[in-house]
Amino acid sequence: MINIKIDSRKIKPGDIFVALPGSTVDGHDFVSKAYENGAIKAVVEHKVKCDIEQEVVENTNEWLTNYISDNYQDQVNELNIIGVTGTNGKTTTAYLTYQLLNKLGSKTAYIGTIGFYIPDEDVVEIPNTTPNILDLYELILTAKEKGCKNVMMEVSSHALHQSRVKGLKFKVAAFTNLTQDHLDYHKTMENYFEAKKLILKQLIGPMIINMDDSYGKFWLEAYDNNKTLGINGEDYKIISYHDTTHGTFIKFIANGQEYEVETKLRSACNVYNYLTCLSLVNCLGFSIDEILAKTPEICPPKGRCEQIKVKDGEAVIDYAHTPDAVEKIIKAFTENKKGRVITIVGCGGDRDPKKRPIMGHIAAHNSDYCIFTSDNPRTEDPQKIMDDILAGVDTDNYEVILDRKTAIKTALDMIEKNDVVLILGKGHEDYQIIGHTKIHLDDSEEVRKYLTSNNL
Repeated sequence: MINIKIDSRKIKPGDIFVALPGSTVDGHDFVSKAYENGAIKAVVEHKVKCDIEQEVVENTNEWLTNYISDNYQDQVNELNIIGVTGTNGKTTTAYLTYQLLNKLGSKTAYIGTIGFYIPDEDVVEIPNTTPNILDLYELILTAKEKGCKNVMMEVSSHALHQSRVKGLKFKVAAFTNLTQDHLDYHKTMENYFEAKKLILKQLIGPMIINMDDSYGKFWLEAYDNNKTLGINGEDYKIISYHDTTHGTFIKFIANGQEYEVETKLRSACNVYNYLTCLSLVNCLGFSIDEILAKTPEICPPKGRCEQIKVKDGEAVIDYAHTPDAVEKIIKAFTENKKGRVITIVGCGGDRDPKKRPIMGHIAAHNSDYCIFTSDNPRTEDPQKIMDDILAGVDTDNYEVILDRKTAIKTALDMIEKNDVVLILGKGHEDYQIIGHTKIHLDDSEEVRKYLTSNNL
């Protein structure tokens, strides 16, 4: 594979070690360890005390990015690289596309929030939605080695801005939506959009654009080879949709012809996720009829509108953690509700504080009842985060329970006939970060424990 390492523990004899400075640890402190493990050279920003050959460069991150992209881009681009970017819907869209392509016989890998997937292989956890360039290229090369033809990947704004995807040529890409998130990093929505738009510089095929999003028209202006999607789309146009017993029935027009399909996906946002998936696969050469024939075999990933029957109602676990995503999923379950919608939600620490009062306002105003709780407080005081959330709340239909497990149990105890408890923010995550420590906590698991302990 690649003979470059940034973790001294992963060094094998003959490897080159790149010392990356970090906010908590500095790679320069581990040069000696890399040498002990067999590294033959270290790339550093300043000389360190060690007998190893050292190449001093101005910026080791830039050196690494350029080295990887210069030396390995031809190999990774032998595969069809498919990208999806946007604030919400990336994971579900990418995972559905991964499933669909494999069902169609075109072996595909997935890289994104929920890990690294290859059919019939163990899932590999990855730390970021889009990994650093070294890990990303190694994953793609692994996919190639395993016989994959395609790599379906989520492309985050951070990754684009930090050049983690440098050198990749996207065969086709899609834009889901752009709503407030990550402003702790990007500062403004304009900067956030400009970061997302960087994917166009590496796109060699069509860009699929959600024209029902307010930023859709700006994508049209930025790129010529476009396919449009949505109620206001032309190439993949939504006519209508409605809930069914098992999912959602969708009527749409694709390439000028009318079609209908029933999916295993609930909520309006998943209508867009599914059609984005369909359009990506269609742009890769598969017919709509082929895609529809395999649609009954695909399902959403864990923690994405995951429904669990509880007493005479249900619990729904979802990753919604932005104002827009929270609003959409609550409205999806309130539009045709037969009982109450009870929402459990919090906000992450060390992340954009500006969205906290907005999320509090949205959750309280759109739910029958709300329990505000902790998400991943990280190094922030959970009560401070809660104070920020409550600053946007002007109703009295809520309570605060900082302990997330207790919040879930309390909400489940409240369930009466046809009630829905929305447990938002963590989705597939099976941990909670408190300080710098990860503790095990899985929303879905907590619901199932409740069922067992109450003999339900």
